[in-house]
Formats: sequence, structure tokens, C-alpha cells
Amino acid sequence: MAAFGKAQYISRVEDQRLLTGKGGFADNLSRPEQVEMVLVRSPHAHATITSIDTSAAKAAPGVVAVYTWADMAAEGVGTFAFPAMFPRADGQKPEMTPRRSLAHEVVRHVGEPVVAVIAQTRAQAQDAADLVAIDYDMQPSVTDTKAALADGAPLVWHDAPGNIIGVNRFGDQAKTDAAFKAAAHVVSLEIEHQRLIVNAMEPRAILAEWDEDRIVVHIGSQNPSVTRDTLCETILKMPKDKVRVLVRDIGGGFGMKVGIQPDESVAVWACKVLKRPVKWRAERGEEFAGTTAGRDQLHKASLALDKDGRILGLRLEAWANIGAYPARAGVVIPLFVGPKVVTGTYDIPTLDLRLACVLTNTATIGAYRGAGRPECILDLERLMDTAARQTGIDPAELRRRNFVQPSQMPYTTAMGEKYDSGDFDLFLTKVLTAADWDGFAARKAAAETRGKLYGRGLATYVEWTSANVLNEMAHYEVLGDGKLRIWMGTQGMGQGLQTSFTQLAAELLGIDAGKIEIAMGDSDRVGGVGSMGSRSAYIGGSAVASGTQKLLDQGKELAADALEAAAGDIQYDAGTFRIVGTDRSIDLFALAARQPDQRIFIENVNTVDGIAWPNGAHVAEVEIDPDTGKVQIARYTTVDDVGRPLHRPIVFGQIHGGAAQGIGQALLEGAVYDADSGQLLTGSFMDYAMPRADDLPTFNNTLDDSVPAKSNPLGVKGVGESGTVGSTPTTLNAIMDALWPLGVRNIQMPATPHRVWEAIRSVKG
Repeated sequence: MAAFGKAQYISRVEDQRLLTGKGGFADNLSRPEQVEMVLVRSPHAHATITSIDTSAAKAAPGVVAVYTWADMAAEGVGTFAFPAMFPRADGQKPEMTPRRSLAHEVVRHVGEPVVAVIAQTRAQAQDAADLVAIDYDMQPSVTDTKAALADGAPLVWHDAPGNIIGVNRFGDQAKTDAAFKAAAHVVSLEIEHQRLIVNAMEPRAILAEWDEDRIVVHIGSQNPSVTRDTLCETILKMPKDKVRVLVRDIGGGFGMKVGIQPDESVAVWACKVLKRPVKWRAERGEEFAGTTAGRDQLHKASLALDKDGRILGLRLEAWANIGAYPARAGVVIPLFVGPKVVTGTYDIPTLDLRLACVLTNTATIGAYRGAGRPECILDLERLMDTAARQTGIDPAELRRRNFVQPSQMPYTTAMGEKYDSGDFDLFLTKVLTAADWDGFAARKAAAETRGKLYGRGLATYVEWTSANVLNEMAHYEVLGDGKLRIWMGTQGMGQGLQTSFTQLAAELLGIDAGKIEIAMGDSDRVGGVGSMGSRSAYIGGSAVASGTQKLLDQGKELAADALEAAAGDIQYDAGTFRIVGTDRSIDLFALAARQPDQRIFIENVNTVDGIAWPNGAHVAEVEIDPDTGKVQIARYTTVDDVGRPLHRPIVFGQIHGGAAQGIGQALLEGAVYDADSGQLLTGSFMDYAMPRADDLPTFNNTLDDSVPAKSNPLGVKGVGESGTVGSTPTTLNAIMDALWPLGVRNIQMPATPHRVWEAIRSVKG
């Protein structure tokens, strides 16, 4: 097997079809006899459904069927209820709010689907949907975390007193209390991690059709086999071999397209009942109001330090607004996943975490790029910069004094997590050099001559990856016609997996990349859990590596038979098996052509040894106009440790994209609900600000692969979410550095011009 990481990087294999409009997106599909579905959604945040009259809609032109939850329940359709993994505050396991495909008796947030209208065309379905008459009895609602926790707040669900649906604790309270009592310095911050709308370029879409006695579902899902299992068990009540999920191209996922959401499932069920193809595609407004959102947490964090600036302990109280209906990701991320990185790059001896999930009359919270880690790293890095100002210690030096050292690896954190590798001081040193840390004073002085405020922010981070599943599949199929097809359990959604895995397999086998096809997205052929949690490169890539070795081992046995030699005398190089010391050989593909079915097939599932921990350091410099509050990022520098990169250009693209999303959270994005009506006020791109090219600087990115992961044979650490983890605290720290001399001590996200201007105005009286 050839060496890994020595070849030139290939061009992206996905680009040709995507840039020429030949991508395989679900909404591009059309079938004979196809009908289209439109959903009637609740205009209210909380109301009892007193009646539903669908008679006019059913009589409308082109209408095939109109369904409510009563129709689905009569067919035995189940709910998406998430089992209670965590207790309420009183220690009892709650009955979780049932999450149905369509609302039943009560609606609990604006945008909740109530009725499905299916017609010959989308336009006919939309017209008929307007004829559905639903009477509501309005109920009090609450959309804000603090308001939901207040005494006498309206209850979202009867089994969640105080609107708390689950709690969790980590750490040692007594030891942490003692650390804070002994501290020379204590810094505290209240941080609002605002709700973010998951704006994938491609809205969700689904087409379900019959193929003889099976249902085939075309969908943009990050995990096809999990989607199939959910449909079979919850919606269709059919054996798994009777349902096939096909995923082609996905125009961005970011967590929103993990599995299948309740509203999408209605189309699949309707296909089963109607025995004809059913298609649904979300309007952008539906994605804003009705699908899962990200973040939305309120944190109160404190750090205790001794007189020399060494960390003694960490406290965190966190309340996660998970919306009206608990989803697995919405609960597990704040109560279990995010806290895994709460100690960051630092040697923190003790901690006390108190975590809670809060119900509100808002759309369900799910996974969003970073999934809990950006929140916890932001807390810690904001505290570190605040501590640096309070102690008078340089922010870089304060971090150095507290880093986990390479000599401590493998290192077990106060959370019980095990870092297998990392040299945090090395990456801090490199980013300070790359950012020209010592030249900051001159740039600040130049900005001040123009009447601008100028600040510098630093953050270091560590990232938890794997989604807690350490195995993945890569089945090899060598065809006699000169093609190698690798069936992967991971799922591409714009992150360049086909290119990365093609690059890796071509290097390991020493063959032309043009002969390799990476196949994903067919539940008939692939298992695994798909792509999430930055697991694809290091877990999926490791499966490619082990699959390659299994292929060569079997290939030597087959070549020995073909060449009439002993298997031990066969060597492999660059696509050819050869008898050692002779010129007798056979090509890999010619060997496949000799087999009874003209192929060599290897089933392979690989398990890595543990979690990978990407990390790095970011530096940003911002310029602020004190008259308008506008923040402009002047410079942005990163040095990231992703272990050994499979394809450097793609890694840089992932860092750029992640940083853009993190900066978007810091400066621009935020979902806002009206406190009285529960209406989403930021329900379109006219009201919700996404980062654009002119909001971002030219990034100065560097990779250092001198500290490979020890948890997998490739040394890869993952990169898909790292940019979002590092960029938000870096940007906020730079803003606070610019505002601190004026007397501003905290600012909440997003740091919009108006919010920054108000902060300046408040300290100036």
C-alpha cells in the first residue's frame, strides 16, 4: 500500500456536475403520476385546535387528498417523541412532549404543520391550502428563556413544571466551591448564545415513490440508513427491506438535515397511502419558522484564578431553549455533548456544571454546525480575555500559563474526556507570528488617527468529534471494466468528501484518481450513521485505509492463483500485482475481470480507537466606527491542528466556511420572536442578516500537521466544525478589546451596529 499524503492534490471531483447544473437534488426530480404536497401551518405560537374544516379544500381543482393527524393516527403512524434520558429538576423522568408529523389538538409554535394538502400540481395544492378553515382557541405563550423560567410563566407542556424538561450535572461542587473561595481573582459573565436559523443553500425536499412492492425515498439527508430506520419504525410500519432511501447531492446540511423531520415524513406516508409518487419542497419561509434551529442558550459562567493567573476552577450554569418539542439533538447537545469541551485547551482542575433544557413556544432546536462546542468554548475564551484584563496579564501569556502540556498527553480533563494528542502552545506561538501580534500597536494607532476604535481578539479551542459513533463502512468493489467503486457510509453535503476519499484511495493504491468512484447515499448499499460531528474524514477515511489493506490482502491471494505462485511471493505496486523478482504480473482490474462475477468485492467496517480532538488558535483585529457602531474585521488569522489533512484545499474551504458562520453569529445573525404574540419577526432574509462576502476579510490560514491524532491510523482529526468553534469568541474578544477602554464590560451577540452603538452611548452617558 502506497504512502498517504505524498501526492499532488487532485481537483475537486464534485465540481463539474454541480457547476454545470447536473447535480442530483431531490427537488429536481419528477415522476409520472406525481402529486405535490403543501402544508398548512399554525399562525399562532400556542393555541388549542377547536375545529378543522377541510371540505372546501378537498373540493378544490386538482386536489387528491387532504390529511390531518387523525388520518395518520388511524393508520397507526407513531410519533417522534424523544425518550426521557435526563430527569426534571425534581429528579423524576418526564413524559416528553410528543412530536407528531402533524399537530394534534394543540399547536405549540408558529409554523407547526397542521394539515397536508396534496394536489396534481404545487399551485393547486397552494390554492387549496388557503381554503382549509382551522379554528383556534388562543393560549398564553412564552418564547424567551428567561421569561419561560419566571414564576407564573405559561406552561408549554403539562409534564414540565417551570418549563424545565431535563437537567444534568457534572463536576465536584464542594471542590469547586473551595477553589473559588481560595481564588485571588474571579471573573464572571452572562452570555446569550442567540438562536440561529439553519440557512442551507438548498431548502429541504423529498420525493417518495413506489418501486414494485417497495417505497423509494429521495431526500437530502445526512444519514440515509438512519432516515430509513426512522421511517420504517415510526411512520410506515414496514420492514426495512421494503424501504430504500436514496441521497444524491445536498446543498448544505449543517445539522438541519440529520435524519428526517416530522413534516417531511408526511409525504412518505402519503405515498404509501395513495400508491403514487408524492413530492414536497419547503418554502424558505417554512425553513425559517418550522424547521429545527440552532444554539439558543443562556449561560452564566465564572472562572477562579490564583494570584499568578493559574486557573483554579470553573462554574457554569446553562439553560438551553430547546423549543416546544424536544428532539434528540436538541436535548443531548446542551446536556451532554457541548460540555465535553468546556475546559478547552486548559488544565482546569475542577468544575461545577449545572445544565437545564427549557421548553418555549418556538420551533424545535436541533443540531447546528458545532453543536454545543461553540457555546462552551465561547464562554471559556471570553472569560480568559476578561481575566487577562482583570489580572493585567497579557492574554497570550495567560493562556500559556494554563495550557495542557504535550508531556501530559494523553490527558484526562475534569470532565473525564481523554485528549490523545495536542500541542496548544505550539499553535498559539504560530498564530501570534502569522498575525503579526507585535505589530498590532502600530495598526491601532493608525486606526485611531482616522477616528476609529481598534481591537484585537485571541481564542484557542479544542473540538470534540465523532458523534459518539466510532465505526464506519467502506465497501470496495473493483470492476473488470477498469473502475474502483467505494461504497461509503458517510454522506457528502458540500464538504468535498468525494474528492477527499478519492484522493486518499488513489494515494494508498497508487492508481489514477479518475478510475475511482466514491458512492454514497443508498440505504440498500450502505450502513453507518452518515456525516455529522466532524466524523467523516477521520472515521470514514480510516475505513478507506483499512478497506484498501483488505483489498490488497485478498488481491494477493487471487493474483497468486492467477499467476500460479504462492501468495507470499506476490507484491503490489501502483495497480499491479507481481511475483517478486520476476516480470510476471497482473493488473488489479484485469484480476477483477478474471473472477466469476468480474469483480472483487470487499465488505469492510472499521472502528477507530477513540475520539479525535482538532484544535487551534485564531486572532482577529476589528475596526469600529464609534459614530455608527459598525464593526469591520480588518484581519483574521488561524493556525489549525486537524492532524494530517486528506486534501489541504478542501480543509481550508471548511475552515473558511466555518469561520464565516461563526462570524455571522458574532456580528449579524439572530432569530427574534415577538414576546407578546410569539410571532417570528426575523422570518425572511429581509429581516435575518446572513454574512456576505463584504462582511468578511481575506483569511490568513495555516495548517500544521506535526501533531497527528493517535486515535486512528491516518492521524486525521476532523475539521468540519472547527471554524465555527474558534471564530465566534475570537471576533467577540476583538470587539471587547476595542470597547474596553471606553468602559464597556460585556456585549451580547449579535454585535450589530445598533447594539455596539448603544453600548458606546451607555458608557458615555
